[in-house]
Amino acid sequence: MVGSCSSCKSGTTLQWAPGHPTFISRVQIIGRNEPVVQVLSSAGSDWTKDFGTGIRIRKRRYITAVSGSGGGRRMRTTVNAAATETLQKGIAEFYDESSGIWENIWGDHMHHGFYEPDSSVSLSDHRSAQIRMIEEALRFASVSDDPMQKPGQIVDVGCGIGGSSRYLARKYEARSQGITLSPVQAQRAQALAAAQGLDDKVSFQVADALNQPFQDGQFDLVWSMESGEHMPDKSKFVNELARVAAPGGTIIIVTWCHRNLSPTEESLRPEEKELLNKICDAFYLPAWCSTADYVKLLESLSLQDIKAADWSAYVAPFWPAVIKSALTWKGIASLLRSGKSNVLYNPINRIFSFILFLVVYVVLFAWILGWKTIKGALAMPFMIEGYKKGLIKFAIITCRKPVS
Repeated sequence: MVGSCSSCKSGTTLQWAPGHPTFISRVQIIGRNEPVVQVLSSAGSDWTKDFGTGIRIRKRRYITAVSGSGGGRRMRTTVNAAATETLQKGIAEFYDESSGIWENIWGDHMHHGFYEPDSSVSLSDHRSAQIRMIEEALRFASVSDDPMQKPGQIVDVGCGIGGSSRYLARKYEARSQGITLSPVQAQRAQALAAAQGLDDKVSFQVADALNQPFQDGQFDLVWSMESGEHMPDKSKFVNELARVAAPGGTIIIVTWCHRNLSPTEESLRPEEKELLNKICDAFYLPAWCSTADYVKLLESLSLQDIKAADWSAYVAPFWPAVIKSALTWKGIASLLRSGKSNVLYNPINRIFSFILFLVVYVVLFAWILGWKTIKGALAMPFMIEGYKKGLIKFAIITCRKPVS
């Protein structure tokens, strides 16, 4: 037994055979009075079942159980330590393998860009859109440019290859520290800092965002750009952000969420959960939560000036742009240079590989596959579908730590 469901009848446990190292993944425990998840077989089964939907879900390498998501209820998470460790190992490996390809195509900012709604943009605009995302987040949080009030100590939680860290260090002439689970990212981030003459201002290390290696109250600005979605324990994540923030410091969380639940809803609809499960499989994500969940967690810590907004409309061109970038010769060459035996395992490379396959073989096999099949495959990435359906929300949540 590696985990238990705190909201199921009679404290139902989740079990499997001790000899099998796989874990159940991404299971969102929503109902308070009924069991939701059952292991179909405790000895070698590759499947679990969602009681609420009847959907069979392939087992992965971790478990996250979330109860009371959205709808004004406080979120509770039950996370097994071994499962969290396995999840974090998967995240690290994912970014170890994909960061070089991403940097070669998109540069050193591994996050969405900020666009005008319904705008028509070219590929060349996307890197400037990523800078706009940083600036808009700072503006939304009312981070001051005043020399007497600007942040002097910054932490970038989930720093990627350090794009935000370096940008913020330059902008505010501040000391910036970044943490990531990926050794490859930390090494590359430090190399870029040195190349840009920032090695005395910026530093990076491999560390756990749920157990940060920093003192209490150390940072004037706590920055988390698209890392919260990877956190298996959202409560612990938010507590750590608040712990390391200095009195009066600003916390900025930009993250993927699912839509808020209405007062009459107990959970997302079955088809919505199924779509999120597909995304979780690709991106090493635990259970999703809503923007309302984050706000409740921040309120529980008595943080001040809590603000939240849905920026989904401002990031709409991003995922179509990822697909377009894969169609360039640079994108194809980057994939071929990666040379990883498991290169198809991460989602960006899956997209690149699939499109590469189509580009190379489309003339020979179009008459077999049909153009509609090809166009449909290119038009239906799961993230785009989630955004269009209003299921996925690109959220920004900001707050301040009380001075006393």
